[in-house]
Amino acid sequence: MSCGTGSRPGASPRVRARPKFLETLPPPPQALPAFTQDIAPPDLSPWLTDHCGIPGVVHHEAPRPGPHVVLTALIHGNEFAGAIVLDRLLRERIRPTRGRLSLIFANPEALARFTPANPVASRFVEEDMNRVWSRQVLSSPRRSVELDRARAILPVIETADILMDLHSMLWPGAPLILAGATESGRRLATMIGDPPLVVSDHGHKAGPRLIDYERFSDPAGPYAACLLEAGAHWAADTVRTTDSAVRALLRHSGLLPAEPTPPVAASRQLMVTDIVTAETPGFRFVRPFQGGEIIRRRGTLLAQDGPDEIRTPYPDCMLVMPNLRPGRGQTAVRLARTLPTPP
Repeated sequence: MSCGTGSRPGASPRVRARPKFLETLPPPPQALPAFTQDIAPPDLSPWLTDHCGIPGVVHHEAPRPGPHVVLTALIHGNEFAGAIVLDRLLRERIRPTRGRLSLIFANPEALARFTPANPVASRFVEEDMNRVWSRQVLSSPRRSVELDRARAILPVIETADILMDLHSMLWPGAPLILAGATESGRRLATMIGDPPLVVSDHGHKAGPRLIDYERFSDPAGPYAACLLEAGAHWAADTVRTTDSAVRALLRHSGLLPAEPTPPVAASRQLMVTDIVTAETPGFRFVRPFQGGEIIRRRGTLLAQDGPDEIRTPYPDCMLVMPNLRPGRGQTAVRLARTLPTPP
């Protein structure tokens, strides 16, 4: 199936049409555009030594009790805006006033492969590190650079009360916080408040993300995780958005003192209802949509996938992180609708 559904009953956004002969032939691959790169990878060498038993992991603990907050960056090696912010916190010698703070540089081996000439190639070394977070996979005999590293940092993840995973986007889109499927994730994202766009979803068919790990996905559990998508991978604004969100989380969780901050917009909460996967190498959007874009009319044509048309299944449909060059089997876009405001 090409369209997974979340909470929306009814017809799929995929409309099956009769293929034409030319549509059965694979088109030539689309070249990626040249992406603007305003930031460079940080020097993480001071933090990749053995600070606490695990290279690339730094802990600070306050004398007063409080939550264990874990911040992770570099789950994807070419998404280093979060690593810049964690490096900044460490160089500023930020210390929690209560509880415990753990900063994790998750995949430094992938970051080491980054080159401006081919910036997308260092997302991972052997496999996507954000698709391995299940006990079954982590306890299996299978080996890879990413799996071995996930196993190494797992003891820290297993003790987190609050986790925020720092990411960015290849294609243009409004910054947002992915809250997973639990109410605890939504509450955490709303508490952070910046960016105010909160999207709940059910993950990826290809495998569970870090925020989907069972410690955080148990609806009855006390632990919470969210994933920040702070903007374009290599934009200076993405670093500023990440820094603001991280400090907001640390203030609201009590690890940093509260301080006067400018008012932020009320959170807007949405739920992903459909995951559109490219079934053919000929998947093409009808125009270069941006993440966060609202399509007002039901039935609006979004893309052609071989013989199929992808249309909005309801009015006021938001596009979540459209992938403008999806390969066959990859997520092309997620469709979301606004959740009702709680009474």
